[in-house]
Amino acid sequence: MSSLAIQAEIALVDCAILRSNRYKSLADNSPDSSKDQTGVADAPSAPWYWRYAIAVFGVVLCLIAISLSARFHLLIISDMFTEQGLAVLLGIALGIVYLKFPFNRGDLRGAVPWYDMVLALLGMGAMFYLSFRYQHLQENEFYTRPEQFAIGIIVIPLVFEALRRTTGWSLVVILAAFFLYAVFADFVPGNLQGLPLVPIHQKLIPFLVLDNTALFGVPMTIICTIVIMFIFMGQLLLKSGGSQWFTDIAISLMGRSRGGSAKIAVVASGLFGSISGTAVSNVASTGVITIPLMRQAGYERKVAGAFEAVASTGGQIMPPIMGAAAFLMAEFLEIAYTEVVIAAIIPAFLYYISVFFYADLEAARNNIAPVPEDQIPQFFTVIKEGWFFTLPFVVLIYALFNLNKSPEESALWAAVSIVIVNWVFGYKGRRMTARDIYAAVKDTGVAAVDIIVIGAMAGLIVGIVTATGLGNGLTIVLVTLGEGNLWLLLLLTALICIILGMGMPTTAIYLLVATLAAPPLIKLGIDPLAAHLFVLYFGIVSLITPPVAIAAFVAAKLADAKPMETAVASVRIGWTALIIPVLFVLSPSLIMKGSVLEVVVAVVTAIAGVWLVTAALMGFGLRKMNSITRLGFLVAGLALLLPAGAFQGGEIVDIAGAVVAVLLVGREYLVRSREAPALR
Repeated sequence: MSSLAIQAEIALVDCAILRSNRYKSLADNSPDSSKDQTGVADAPSAPWYWRYAIAVFGVVLCLIAISLSARFHLLIISDMFTEQGLAVLLGIALGIVYLKFPFNRGDLRGAVPWYDMVLALLGMGAMFYLSFRYQHLQENEFYTRPEQFAIGIIVIPLVFEALRRTTGWSLVVILAAFFLYAVFADFVPGNLQGLPLVPIHQKLIPFLVLDNTALFGVPMTIICTIVIMFIFMGQLLLKSGGSQWFTDIAISLMGRSRGGSAKIAVVASGLFGSISGTAVSNVASTGVITIPLMRQAGYERKVAGAFEAVASTGGQIMPPIMGAAAFLMAEFLEIAYTEVVIAAIIPAFLYYISVFFYADLEAARNNIAPVPEDQIPQFFTVIKEGWFFTLPFVVLIYALFNLNKSPEESALWAAVSIVIVNWVFGYKGRRMTARDIYAAVKDTGVAAVDIIVIGAMAGLIVGIVTATGLGNGLTIVLVTLGEGNLWLLLLLTALICIILGMGMPTTAIYLLVATLAAPPLIKLGIDPLAAHLFVLYFGIVSLITPPVAIAAFVAAKLADAKPMETAVASVRIGWTALIIPVLFVLSPSLIMKGSVLEVVVAVVTAIAGVWLVTAALMGFGLRKMNSITRLGFLVAGLALLLPAGAFQGGEIVDIAGAVVAVLLVGREYLVRSREAPALR
């Protein structure tokens, strides 16, 4: 991502920084915010009628998405294709983009210029027409008609410009590169040579617009049903006060412990990051609470920002939602969603336990005090005030795992239950009003615009990869480069995923890496689920890895820290995200594949290894360590991290690591015990 794009992305959270200045205490954070969240178009300089138009479009978009998810539309039009609904949603999304986002990213939107009105009308008109004519055009897909090309030549450039306005240049450049490949595929040398889709008016454009593996394929289907439903659920949780309640729970549980303020950030940001689907927006929303809290406790600016960035990024790999990646993964692999969730539990647990260890050791090393007592709510008081907010999640899990409902249906029922329990019990004497529900519907529709445009981009890329055979070619190239060497292939794949994932939302990251980077791993014999989790992890790591590290940069802005220093600190704190994927590729026991004994042993030794490596990286375990001791901790920790079944002789390595660890920790304990009386 270009520096201009990064600056524009960070500029969007400046308003969050202004809000963070008010968080001298957590009591200032009201869950009952009725402020409009529709973005730059809602600035006071925007005429009221444009704000009204955007709100109306947002409501309509959300309601249509709900209809598609619950299949209400089939009650009216029994033979309606899902793609027809997706076309309408894309048309509305394009309309909102050109009314809401000005030509220059980061500018406040004033009066909408005539050319943006024309672009909005073109996008909506073309997609509405396609929806109306879709069945006829799709049946005659291979008989090229002028209207097929006309629709495509209008919509595809509009998607390019919508991408630029909403996400910056990075995705535009990637999409343009794929289009160039589609046109000149037969000129590419070697195994990457593909089938050219030319002439474009007869092959490329009609295929991308009409084929159900392209524009309206799996990415758009998942985003416009499952993802939007979880955004809606999150908006209702926010409007009902549930988000504040979960934050209060984290504070009441962790506030009194060593490093409590950082642990609060880990819990709160991890929970909301899983639902939000983008680490950047999660940093901006929860960071205004957690970062000032950590700064007040005594954490360095860069460390406070890094904890928030790492926790929010980790939410994208935390089941059951995983920033919507879990649903996409289940679709790609054609397996049950529950299988993905179960496989992701242990890796996510190890990721977060390492961050907890780091927070605890950082607090011990720097004598950081717990959260002040007057800022910690009483646990049982918090439970009494909002215990019912757990019920929607019970509904969600029960519908998914017991009733075998689809994710979108389960999320819809959970969303409805949020409203019901709030009306029945109320939160701090307040119940949701019709205005709150309207705001949740509107904000869901407007917030979904970015991800719908990204879904359109991903669909176009998947269509090009499918039609040209690029996926097979890239698989051959990577397998050839690896020459059967698993370690080299893992390294190459990890680098590709980090590059592809730079600065993008979770859904876009996974769609790219799953399409391009996972097949070579599967070709070499790696478990398909492990391969997809591997590429997801390394795609997500790009959010905290220099040089882009957009989540870390936004956190640095909130913490008033240096961006690159915050990014480096983020990598140090989130180091397990670089190691864990390699471990579960080597031994599937870490993704719940194997006997109970194998899984238990792998988890126990991994936890011990995580603590040892974290202590080695910090130079502090039971006390400050010298270089030799740190090296010993590092070696012992890495030995314990390697699952016993990863390779022949793995059990011996585990035992040796455990013996060395016991000796080193025992020595550190004895030395600290001798030093303690002297200090007194």
